[in-house]
Amino acid sequence: MNNEATEQRTHPTLLLLARVWRTLSVPIGAVLLAAGIGAIILVVSDASPLAAYAALIEGSFGTAEALRNTMEKATPLVFSGLAVAFAFKAGLFNIGAQGQLLFGAIVSAFIGFSVKGLPFFIHAPLALLGGAAAGAFYGAIPGALKTFTGAHEVITTIMLNFIAINMTDFLADGPWKDPSNIFARTPKILDSAVIPSLGDVPAGFLISLGMAVVVWWLLWRTTLGFEIRTVGTNPHAARYAGIRVARTVVLTMALSGILAGLGGAVETQGVVGRFQPGFNSGLGFDGITIALLAKTHPFGVIPAALLVGAMKAGTSKMQFEAGVAPEITDVIQALILFFVAADVIVRWILRTRRAAGEEQVTLSTGWGSQ
Repeated sequence: MNNEATEQRTHPTLLLLARVWRTLSVPIGAVLLAAGIGAIILVVSDASPLAAYAALIEGSFGTAEALRNTMEKATPLVFSGLAVAFAFKAGLFNIGAQGQLLFGAIVSAFIGFSVKGLPFFIHAPLALLGGAAAGAFYGAIPGALKTFTGAHEVITTIMLNFIAINMTDFLADGPWKDPSNIFARTPKILDSAVIPSLGDVPAGFLISLGMAVVVWWLLWRTTLGFEIRTVGTNPHAARYAGIRVARTVVLTMALSGILAGLGGAVETQGVVGRFQPGFNSGLGFDGITIALLAKTHPFGVIPAALLVGAMKAGTSKMQFEAGVAPEITDVIQALILFFVAADVIVRWILRTRRAAGEEQVTLSTGWGSQ
């Protein structure tokens, strides 16, 4: 009660800044704590933390080429982070973003190399829509299973990831394989399906920024977004209020799949130029880290994805110039996820409390609940 009275007497600007700090303190604290523990690991590994982190920053932001590489690395991560964060809003834990991304990537590649004679302004969007549709279909499956059978989305999406990995491997090494190459990969997509760059900025990155705005608008400015957030808060109250919970769950997972599928399509059309097994490995799983680091907010996904993208882009320079094993960045990323998920540790160290109205991430509803 004393804290509330104090806040009411505080200047509105200071009050706003205090709330923003309480919201951002956990993600920022998690990154700093992970970097600190990473420095200890580097010292134990006979490497200089200052030299390692300097090389990491230079390799990710030091030049125009490095910045472009960071944006390319971050682009599919923005999509996968949005996919996971979007599902979180309905109380769903979409671990299947990896499988949805893979299907989006390979369907986009198939449309990109097999459909001929189309101009760029038709072919490129068509391939993007194909990837989005593949992701939507694959995302709707666990949503339907949860709704109609009670199967938990965590289990079904994990299993569907394995199916997606093996199915896309089969297609890339079977009916959709490049006959001119011994490796398992599809033919190169046609120039009319390639997403270009605008100077030093990949167009795919701009598309991902636009999708973050679309997701924000959908969640906070539409009736559907209100229904999704209500179901995520309390599905029983949502059902009592007349919201069709089953439809909302399936639709949320399908829309989440669209975002992941778009991430795979943009990676195919804007970076790789074809589908090749292993090139998209882990991008969907990184979305979990990004969504948690962003506190499941669409706009928070962008800096979180840039952070992880920078770590991926600068790893090679850190490895060659500072003699650091590339696995160190994976350890730091895992530590960030740990501290964000166990935010009570960070809050205890920083002595902060939750901001008024701040959402607490709920990874999933109970087993078999709808």
